[in-house]
Amino acid sequence: MQFPQRLLRGIVLVLCSLLAACAPAAVSTQGTSRSPVWQVGQIIDGKTGLAVNRSDWLKSLSQYDIVYLGEEHYNRHHIDAALTVLNAVMTEGIRPVLTMEMFGWDGQAALDEMRANSDPLDVAWLDRARWRQNWGGSFEHYAPLVAFARDRHLSLYAMNPPKSLIRRVVSLRLDQVRQEPEWTHWGLDREAIVDDPAYRSRILDQLQRCHGGGSEEDSLPMYEASMVRDEGMAKTVAQALRTARLAEQAPRTLVLSYTGGGHIQYQLPVPKRVARRFAETIAQTTVYLASYDSSRADDIVNLVQDGIADYIWLTPVSQQGLPQRCW
Repeated sequence: MQFPQRLLRGIVLVLCSLLAACAPAAVSTQGTSRSPVWQVGQIIDGKTGLAVNRSDWLKSLSQYDIVYLGEEHYNRHHIDAALTVLNAVMTEGIRPVLTMEMFGWDGQAALDEMRANSDPLDVAWLDRARWRQNWGGSFEHYAPLVAFARDRHLSLYAMNPPKSLIRRVVSLRLDQVRQEPEWTHWGLDREAIVDDPAYRSRILDQLQRCHGGGSEEDSLPMYEASMVRDEGMAKTVAQALRTARLAEQAPRTLVLSYTGGGHIQYQLPVPKRVARRFAETIAQTTVYLASYDSSRADDIVNLVQDGIADYIWLTPVSQQGLPQRCW
């Protein structure tokens, strides 16, 4: 089935933003006499709701193979959190690898050239990295994280399948796109696109609640595209870890995955798909970056009670204000 072009553009824009900031459904807080006393800058244990010792926690990250950071898009404080993590693990003698949702696979060559040649992050480089085609927002916000990787010659991986491919999944549906040359070109013919029941329940519910209801059938094109994106990002993270482990005389490594928060929620979108790719157990942890305002402490209570992530990092609110969550 072909979608009208205007509708298709709208669907793709919705898909690209949905998993970045769409929060889980609120859960009841009845019986809670008062909101916890939390502060900006604290890191909350997702199991207990208690703040952890920040310094000790940052040191503890060196025990993991993969650390997932889930941001609210265009919150500079979340970039600062990623830089804090990178600096902390490097202090522990670990050479991290960075993967970013904001780049598509068709821009990987520019990321490799930047690392090798310390290319300036100018308009010409952004064109080679296909920033406009795959992300399109302001690069200035993300530049400090990319520059950190460049200046320290860290490997930086584009996580996302090209947006052109995702558009075709939305327009033509997954079964048809599987037969096309672009699917094979990017190696997706060798990947299982797993329709996990828990993932399906969460994502379809969010699609329907956040975008005006409708039938499950109406949401399936976006749902299939979501599966392809998350499976593609998991493919990238797994490849990044394997490549780093095989590097000759490499020090101990760690992959820092940087995406929108929706891609790490409940471990389902990317972390579970990464774990499936390894025969052995790999050590992973998820960190949900959340703007915090004491007047909306119940938002964080809901995230903790719903088990959104292993840790929730309370950050200052961005210049855009508190995110709008669809509950």
